[in-house]
Amino acid sequence: MRVISGKAKGRKLKSVRGPGTRPVTDRAKTAFFDILGHSVARSHFLDLFAGTGQVGIEALSRDAERVVFVEQGYLPLKIIGENLRLTGLEERAQVLRADVFAFLRRPTEAFHYIYIAPPQYRGLWKQALLMVDLQPEWLTPEGWVVVQIHPQEYKELELQQLELFDQRKYGSVMFCFYRVSRGGEESSSRIVG
Repeated sequence: MRVISGKAKGRKLKSVRGPGTRPVTDRAKTAFFDILGHSVARSHFLDLFAGTGQVGIEALSRDAERVVFVEQGYLPLKIIGENLRLTGLEERAQVLRADVFAFLRRPTEAFHYIYIAPPQYRGLWKQALLMVDLQPEWLTPEGWVVVQIHPQEYKELELQQLELFDQRKYGSVMFCFYRVSRGGEESSSRIVG
């Protein structure tokens, strides 16, 4: 596990062993950040169920202005802190020890990107996405929510404020992209797999 691009390119990151974290492959992470492109620079990024922090750290390495990491587990929190120190990116990071669902009950600021990657096969992604859907003030007007799941976990959800506009599959990793619904506009949804 390493930082792929930006200021901390090539730095190896520490990992957390066990079923509580969902690592993303370098291939999938590269593809994800290629989709975001230069828009990640100067963005505010929320990394929920942050695990080792590798996605938020990649955003910081690519010049995100601020990343908030939310994680409940003691060991993952410790690893996030160590990885931020290893990469020298702790200045623009905020690491919160919190239950994601308690955190989502009270919007604090609007983010350009909200990344949801909870432990697999527990339905936690649906619960978190539905909470953001009920409080779209978590997102900037052009903001995205990105869910990382195994393709077998995907289920279409009835959403009030958000709409699915893209899905990408990379082996056992699927990214689902949501944004605030644009009402009558024609959806540019596409599925690549």
